[in-house]
Amino acid sequence: MLAYCYRDGKKPVLEEKKIPDLGEDYRAIVRVHACSICGTDIRTYRFGNSKIKEGTILGHEVVGRIEKISEEWKEAFPVGSHIAMAPAIGCGKCHSCRGGHTNMCSGLKTIGFEYDGGFAEYMGIPGEAFERGNVYRLPESEDDTIYTLSEPLACVINAQSYLNIQEGEDVLIIGSGIIGSMHAGLSLYKKAGLVMVADVAEGRVEEVKQKLPEVIGICSGTENLKNRVMELTGGKGADVVIVACSVGKAQEEGMYLLARRGRISLFGGLPGETKGFIDSNLIHYKELSVYGVHASTPKQNKKAMEYIRDGIVDAENFISAKYPLKEIEQAFADAEKGQMMKVVITMSQEGEV
Repeated sequence: MLAYCYRDGKKPVLEEKKIPDLGEDYRAIVRVHACSICGTDIRTYRFGNSKIKEGTILGHEVVGRIEKISEEWKEAFPVGSHIAMAPAIGCGKCHSCRGGHTNMCSGLKTIGFEYDGGFAEYMGIPGEAFERGNVYRLPESEDDTIYTLSEPLACVINAQSYLNIQEGEDVLIIGSGIIGSMHAGLSLYKKAGLVMVADVAEGRVEEVKQKLPEVIGICSGTENLKNRVMELTGGKGADVVIVACSVGKAQEEGMYLLARRGRISLFGGLPGETKGFIDSNLIHYKELSVYGVHASTPKQNKKAMEYIRDGIVDAENFISAKYPLKEIEQAFADAEKGQMMKVVITMSQEGEV
């Protein structure tokens, strides 16, 4: 089978690998239908990742069909079932896992990192994924590509679970990529007041406005972000700020754009050892709440799938392009330019295991 594999010290490589089979390592074999490219995948493509072993198949936003499955899981997931996965698999035993926050497991293992991922024609699913509830069934459909966006949407749901956005509250999102756009869409669903999306690139702001006409776009590359937000909110500031980009200065600026008792989500992790963008006195005197977020739980992934299924989030609206697996190297090169919102890799559905 074709697979896109991590190679330390150089770009990932599309190569032939043996199709996985049932055994101790894998309790099911999935024929992959599609797997979308995540921002984390692009960072790995650019800079490598010391956490990924040589030869690991990349990709964690994956959907497919069960081709083979062990007896203990056959009743819940019959052959032919369309499935997706929450890629972050907890140990099931630690304090975080017992409390339902499996994404906070200290021994977390992730599809596309510790386990082979979905940029391949077939993928094996470890028993731990079934045991922890990370595998879930999708609605039967001719094209389940849209459900590759369940995983990034689940991360958005996780972030907003802390923010508790209320009807009429003003929300500012810094960063207009797929994550920022999903945050905007979910904020609109929650009947927020003003939903503002800021980005330094005017073209990206315009794209969000086309996809979500109710959004107020702000090009921070050509206008003063603070002045514009204060003008729109009558000098109050935003009740909620979501920093949906990996830029320390955006975190810093976002803090100063909050209203009193506002909440901020530092969604985008910063590269390396970068730190020092939090003003503790500002937090103290304005009673601000600062939240982090990492990955998502199986429950949140299933909720995201339901939002897509029910049309609450129009996932197809956010897919910019689809490439066949054989063109994945071109897909990554194009995605790296940052001009497309979401790129999905699709697989051939012909033949037998």
